[in-house]
Amino acid sequence: MAYKIDENKCTNCGKCAEVCPVEAISKGEKNHTIDEETCVSCGQCVDECPVEAISEA
Repeated sequence: MAYKIDENKCTNCGKCAEVCPVEAISKGEKNHTIDEETCVSCGQCVDECPVEAISEA
């Protein structure tokens, strides 16, 4: 299962990247992106996001 970050909801707080066990989330200028090849679909980023910007792709 892959996840995506909604650019319109993401506040670029970085909490998702902090909890990612495989460092699949990288910070961009305006928001974060998830590397689908590195992501292990653990869902920790989904649980951590305070604005619910991360969902299944």
